[in-house]
Amino acid sequence: MKILVMGAGGVGGYFGARLQQGGNAVFFVARGRHLEALKKDGLTVKSPLGEAKLEVKASEDPKAAGIVDVVLFCVKLWDTEGAAEQLRAVVGPQSIVIPFQNGVESIDRLKKVLPGNSIMGGSAYIGTRIASPGVIEHTGTMARIRFGVLMPSQRAAAERFLEACRQAGVNAELTEDIVSVNWEKFVFLVAMSSATAVARAPIGIVRADPDLRWLFEQAMRETFQLARSRGAKLPEDFVDKQLAFADSLPAEMRASLLHDLEAGSKLEAPWLCGAVARMSRESGLDAPVNHTVYAALKPFVGGSARKAA
Repeated sequence: MKILVMGAGGVGGYFGARLQQGGNAVFFVARGRHLEALKKDGLTVKSPLGEAKLEVKASEDPKAAGIVDVVLFCVKLWDTEGAAEQLRAVVGPQSIVIPFQNGVESIDRLKKVLPGNSIMGGSAYIGTRIASPGVIEHTGTMARIRFGVLMPSQRAAAERFLEACRQAGVNAELTEDIVSVNWEKFVFLVAMSSATAVARAPIGIVRADPDLRWLFEQAMRETFQLARSRGAKLPEDFVDKQLAFADSLPAEMRASLLHDLEAGSKLEAPWLCGAVARMSRESGLDAPVNHTVYAALKPFVGGSARKAA
């Protein structure tokens, strides 16, 4: 398949590399020093699941790829609309665009820019970061994507992409209820990102400290209640199972929000804990923990205080 990775960061870079290893024609969109490194030295993946060093096609302009079969939409949440505008030239009548972003609002945001029949839903489960320009570092062995159609006409394209993933050795699932799947991820991610960012510490420290573990759990329970109020089909014991899952993660794992905070980069907090606070208020629900976390992170949303000064 001809695949465009819109945003060749941790998620896009990793899965794009695996799909290229599987024989697909993959084109990466990146910026700055990362793009320069991709062009000069190629893409390196450091992972317990296998190292990779690939020559790749990369540009800052998606139009260089031409019309593609699939877009893996992996940009940061603040860049959603701007990046979507850049895709108009590469999304043809049969193309599908799958957002593998954080948050639960990407589908609606993309539909405001691109044809609705091209937009599917997706979730990625992996701990990655850009360790240095051109180098993607994968923590742990979790590396999974789930995606799903939003209308019957997308089924054939979705199944072709699923087969491409399987041939590339990517752990992928075509799910029947991608909206609920996205909320499943969101409930956990909001807690993970909030607790690790506020503590400036990895999950091992968070889960071992009673107060931080309480914050982690309460952030999750608030988001769970919001998800159920929005129609997501999550079981009653969902939070308890996610707490057990958190205990199984590598102690050094950090959310991408913490990586961005430590790097002085922009933060996705308005679409994570901030979104929970906003949507809960709209739904008549209380979300004091998420509201407090968002307030604490708000001075850093546009980049670190040092850089803004």
